[in-house]
Amino acid sequence: MNFRGVEKTDKWGYIFTVFYNGEKFHSFDEMAGKVTVKGEFRKVMNELGFTWAKGIQQGGRTDAKVSAERNLLYVSSNFTGDLSEIIFKFNEKMKESIFIRKVQKTFPNLSFPEYVEKREYIYRYPKKRVKRSIEDIEKTLLEISGTYDVSKFTDKKGLELKEHERTVKVTYEKGVLKFIGNSFMPKQVRNMAGYILTGEVETFPGKFLTLENVYLKEELMNKMILSCDNLKISGVEKIEKTIDDEITILYVKKEKKGEVIGKNASNIKSLRKEFGNIVIREI
Repeated sequence: MNFRGVEKTDKWGYIFTVFYNGEKFHSFDEMAGKVTVKGEFRKVMNELGFTWAKGIQQGGRTDAKVSAERNLLYVSSNFTGDLSEIIFKFNEKMKESIFIRKVQKTFPNLSFPEYVEKREYIYRYPKKRVKRSIEDIEKTLLEISGTYDVSKFTDKKGLELKEHERTVKVTYEKGVLKFIGNSFMPKQVRNMAGYILTGEVETFPGKFLTLENVYLKEELMNKMILSCDNLKISGVEKIEKTIDDEITILYVKKEKKGEVIGKNASNIKSLRKEFGNIVIREI
C-alpha cells in the first residue's frame, strides 16, 4: 500500500463486516435474475445513496445456502455523506437476511483478498446423525490438518484452479467442526466435513456451514482510518489518521486549501514535521 495513491484519488476504501442467512439467497456471487448476497447488498446500498464504481470484493466466498457470521465486503467509493444513517436504513430493510455489523474506512483500490490472513468456518452437523466414534473422528482430524494438495476435497471448478495446495487446521469440540485456513477451494470444507464424519468424501449440506470470521493481515489493520476529534488545525474542518499514525488526512474547504498549505508550502512543511505524511482532501 502506497499512501501516494491516496493523494491522487477522491475515493476511500470501505470494509463492511456483514452477517447473512444463506438460506435466503440463491448464491453468494451476483447472478442475473437471482437473489444473491452481493447482488442484494449492491442493490439496496445503491438505493440508499451509497455507490461505487467497481465491483464488490469479499474476504471469503461462500457456497449456496452457506451463512456467515462475519464476512467482509470491500468497495472503493467517493461517498461523502452520512454512512451511519445508510447502514441503519439498510439493516432495518434487510435485517432478516443481511445485517451490517460495522464498517471500517481504509485505503481505496486494493486487491482485497491479498490482505486476508485466514478464514474460519464452523460446521454444525446434528449430533444424532453422526455415526462415527470420537476416536475415528480425531484420527481423521490429524490426517487432514496440515499443508498439502487438497484436490480430493474439491469439485470440477476447484480442479481448474492453478494452485491446489492449502493449509488447514481442523478441530472437533462439543459436536462442532472448526476449520481455520489461509484459503479454501470450492466445497472443500463441506467435503472435508463429510469425510471426517462418515469416513468417505461426501459433500455435506451447506445449511450447516457458517463462515465464522475473516482475519485480516496486520498490514491492512494498521491502515484503518479513524477520526481524530482531539486534534485542531487552523483552516482544517476535519482530521483523520491511520491506526499506525503513518498518515494524517486533513479535510479542508476549497477556499481554505491555500491557507492550510501556506505560501511556498511553508505551513504544510511544518505540519509534516509534526505529523509525518499528510494527505489533503477538499470538502
